[in-house]
Amino acid sequence: MLAYVTLGSNDIPKALEFYDALLAEVGAKRAFDNGRLYFYGTGPGQPMVAVGGPYDEKSASCGNGVMAALAAPDKETVDKVYAKAMELGATDEGGPGQRMPIFYGAYFRDPDGNKLCVCKLG
Repeated sequence: MLAYVTLGSNDIPKALEFYDALLAEVGAKRAFDNGRLYFYGTGPGQPMVAVGGPYDEKSASCGNGVMAALAAPDKETVDKVYAKAMELGATDEGGPGQRMPIFYGAYFRDPDGNKLCVCKLG
């Protein structure tokens, strides 16, 4: 069900050094990055861990920069889940759209303020 989890860092080089070594122990390696987030995975279609700075450019903390991402089988499902979240009282954090050539996603916060993403990878 999860696509990836984001872990915030205030020292990206140190975090990458740590996660390069740590995640290699479970067969994961850096798969790609967008200049802010560095994604680790074990292969196509498998859950990933992303490490990087928070989108709002504030300091990372246990909450700021942490986000759960839900995998969707297609773009239509991303759109449907995002619409349902809005219907249920979620707050918009970025509507559905193509973010990178291999990433279509939407962002929202649940009524408690937890940030989530629903995405189609690949």
